Amino acid sequence: MDQPKLERLLRLMKLLTANTTYNVDQLAERLDLSRRTVYRYIDTFREAGFVVKKSGDCIRLDKESPHFRDITQLVHFTEEEAVILKSAIENIDDTNLLKQNLKKKLYSVYNDKTLADTVVRGKNAANVRRLVEAIEERRQVVLHGYQSAHGGEVRDRRVEPFAFTTNYVQVWCYDPESGSCKLFKTSRIGSVKLTAEAWAHEAEHCEGFIDAFRMHGGTRRRVRLEMGLLAYNLLCEEYPLAERDVRPLGKGRWLLDTEVAGFAGVGRFVVGLLDDIRIVETPELEKYLTDYLAKYARRGE
Repeated sequence: MDQPKLERLLRLMKLLTANTTYNVDQLAERLDLSRRTVYRYIDTFREAGFVVKKSGDCIRLDKESPHFRDITQLVHFTEEEAVILKSAIENIDDTNLLKQNLKKKLYSVYNDKTLADTVVRGKNAANVRRLVEAIEERRQVVLHGYQSAHGGEVRDRRVEPFAFTTNYVQVWCYDPESGSCKLFKTSRIGSVKLTAEAWAHEAEHCEGFIDAFRMHGGTRRRVRLEMGLLAYNLLCEEYPLAERDVRPLGKGRWLLDTEVAGFAGVGRFVVGLLDDIRIVETPELEKYLTDYLAKYARRGE
């Protein structure tokens, strides 16, 4: 299968699993394909075992089909990655690097150390391997020279690592000093030292809430945004998980109704698209943006 065709298949799969439904004409227009080609690609999904459903003249792939359930249970793959797995991996040409990378991730999913070597490169690899070992052996570690994002502080942190986020970008740890579970970015760790001390707070290990804008926190805040076409398309492209909380309003407008862990992530998104987004019944977000823009304006004085 050639690369352009694979990309079109994956884009079609994304549209067919979005919250917004499309008919064949709309799919053909969005993907710049003929109706005949769209029908042929849909037949490809059906032959591959996906459940194709129709509602009126709209077509979609059923997320409850076995393939989607199997994919979402793979512990190292998020929903964002799920749409590019299982659908066409064995139909890609064997010389294609994309196929080899996906197969390495898929087939080594139950071997943490192998997967870490596959996914992580450079100076982080050794640290991630030690963290994987600590999780397997339920041991505490010292994160030497951890660079905190708050105030630029650099110091050692003794923690209990217990889970990773996608592709080992961050590690969930219980921090005895604060008595809470926190995320630590692996790229900010100077080095990792395994200790002889076993976990002492396993009952308190808990992965926190991470919102669609990839921010995490202990609280959840509801936000509602009315978006135009530009904002809607950028949201779906940059933050795929947000699409499940979007519904069409008609006349080229969409409503995002979701929960966030804080306003920093969604705030950055809104600031870049102020002309195409209207904040709906979310005064806390309005205040956050007002304060943010005022602070930015003072910097330029």
